[in-house]
Amino acid sequence: MANKLSGVLICRACQGIALSALTLLLTTGVAQAQSLEVTNARLSLLPGNTPGAGYFDLQNSGDETVTLVGAESPAFEHVEMHVSSEHNGMAHMHAIESIEIGPGERIEFAPKGHHLMFLRRAAPLSEGDKADVELKFSDEQRLPVTFDVVSPASL
Repeated sequence: MANKLSGVLICRACQGIALSALTLLLTTGVAQAQSLEVTNARLSLLPGNTPGAGYFDLQNSGDETVTLVGAESPAFEHVEMHVSSEHNGMAHMHAIESIEIGPGERIEFAPKGHHLMFLRRAAPLSEGDKADVELKFSDEQRLPVTFDVVSPASL
């Protein structure tokens, strides 16, 4: 009887420890998500099934560096992070794996700079629509953002 009782007490202690650890993990993720803010999220689309470009401002008001590693959207089969640059008068664009945003830093995703490339539409979208996007970070954090679908002329 004593063995059964001590087993139950150990099991309850393990549950308490596991619950405390889970609570700590969840509240840490929430606190970090609250330190990130996205504003001015726009998705520029041309007619047809050409790739779209996503622009936004990302502010890190936390006290730790965060690393953006990608994005997903149910409206597109694939989303990539890109950067545009100019070299010897020629415009170049290439994919990037990640971008770090330091404490207190603001990164602007804008034409001729960092941007998201939205490839192969999985759902029809037109100017005035909204597109749901999830930004993904290296710590497994995800930040949901709603992008306004706009015409390239509005940028």
